[in-house]
Amino acid sequence: MLLFAATSNSGKMREFALAAADLPDCEIAPLPGFRELPAVEESGTTFEENARIKAVHYSGFTGELVFAEDSGLVVDALDGAPGVYSARFAGGGASDAANNHLLLERLRGAEDRTAHFECVIALARQGNVLATFEGSMEGSILHEPRGTSGFGYDPLFFHAPCGRTTAELTAAEKFPISHRGQAFRALLRWLNRGDGARL
Repeated sequence: MLLFAATSNSGKMREFALAAADLPDCEIAPLPGFRELPAVEESGTTFEENARIKAVHYSGFTGELVFAEDSGLVVDALDGAPGVYSARFAGGGASDAANNHLLLERLRGAEDRTAHFECVIALARQGNVLATFEGSMEGSILHEPRGTSGFGYDPLFFHAPCGRTTAELTAAEKFPISHRGQAFRALLRWLNRGDGARL
């Protein structure tokens, strides 16, 4: 089964491919020509809304199954921010470093640094959403970055059960416990147990 991912993020693609490696009949690939396709406005106020918007839009360019995900960091002391604006917290086109810097500025002096990563994946075909899948990962925000792996807010996100930030984990260590890994494995289970057999 071929699944196209509606993303150009190489870090996410590595994680998806790692999870799908256990299913020999499942091939994960970027949606062909993704960078050249017209972009869609992520106008949703929740991760699920944005995942659905992207899945509907990008699945219209192929007859194959397409999945799109929306994910981000939810910080309790910031009333859920950056949330759906995680990738553009410091403005459109902001770098990971700029987003992380702004996060630390906003949390300056805050005692409560609890947070969680959240992810929703929407699976669609030719403009119709077939199912959605969710995952979350609890943690807290450090006062300074640690680690060089991963992307986004990983250097600041401390996961207590591991005793490390998600930027200090290898991809093989991170994906089994990450929000994105949980959501994607739920998608694969849905397909594998026959729910997607008729697709």
